[in-house]
Amino acid sequence: MTPEVRLLKAAEHEAWDSFVYTTSNGSICSTSAYLDALCTATGDSYRIAAIERDGSLLAGVALFDHHTRWGRASGPRLLLPYNGLVYSTGDSTYPSKNESLEIKLQSALAEFLEEEKYARLLVKCRSPITDVRVFMDRGWQITPTFTYIAEIEDLEQLWSRVDRNLKRLIKRCRGEQFSFTDDDDFDSFYALHSQVHQQKGAPLYLEPEPFREFFSTLHSKGLARLFHARNGAGKAVASQIVLTGHHSLSHTVAAGSDSEYAASGVNAYLRWSALEQLSKEGFKENDLTDASLNSVSRFKSQLGGSLTMSFALGRPPSSAYRIGSRLENIARKMKSVLVNE
Repeated sequence: MTPEVRLLKAAEHEAWDSFVYTTSNGSICSTSAYLDALCTATGDSYRIAAIERDGSLLAGVALFDHHTRWGRASGPRLLLPYNGLVYSTGDSTYPSKNESLEIKLQSALAEFLEEEKYARLLVKCRSPITDVRVFMDRGWQITPTFTYIAEIEDLEQLWSRVDRNLKRLIKRCRGEQFSFTDDDDFDSFYALHSQVHQQKGAPLYLEPEPFREFFSTLHSKGLARLFHARNGAGKAVASQIVLTGHHSLSHTVAAGSDSEYAASGVNAYLRWSALEQLSKEGFKENDLTDASLNSVSRFKSQLGGSLTMSFALGRPPSSAYRIGSRLENIARKMKSVLVNE
């Protein structure tokens, strides 16, 4: 029998969230509690499509929808690193049966997604999902993506993998009156986040007030944390937001730092101190989020995490979306050139 996919009602979202946290391939990013907060901040919407058997959830996908001038689109964005498939892995002692179940679930979800009228659709899965043959056979665009995963269950083992120079900087910061705090001082974080935006042209994840509401909502529910490295005067000189939730995996999704302290090693000190704190609280992994070839990723690689590949599954965009987004990118680049002249 082919599994049937249906959209869940709001009253069923709590059960979905509980299901997501039981899976190895899910994360807080697929939960309704997280998407509620993000959509409130961005003005977008979400839906959850799921497969059931005998009243129990087996699989699904949370669709973060936003409207463009070229039609409806769905996919990951800043603060939403994953929006992928979520499903239970089989518990049979025969690998062939587990594989058969995975293929059936993926096929049903793929068929449902193909029937949705999207101008652009991108589904970014987490690394435990490596078999994407179903989507390849159906003509989807398969793009490898990368991130660093720090295994924090055994900190001693992780510390042995940390770059020697980073170890030196972390130890030095601990001896120079820097302190690590876990609080809700959003103003300090956003000031540092904005500084990076202004100095390096990095994108603002959200405007100040929507971002504040987004974090406050998650923090009040125990779904996000704000860590700081503070100097001797108590001023935050580096900050980061970590998504926690009720999964063994946490996500570092946003960070900022004071350029005056760049050479001090305070960023390494903050990252390591946060990993220590998360480990104490029972988290087994931390996703450092993204491993594009740049200086930030090089820094992440020195923290001892493992480079991990995942897959983004995309439907070919509509011609209107493809042409329109290309023209928009050209206009954005021209504007940037004019502003900088």
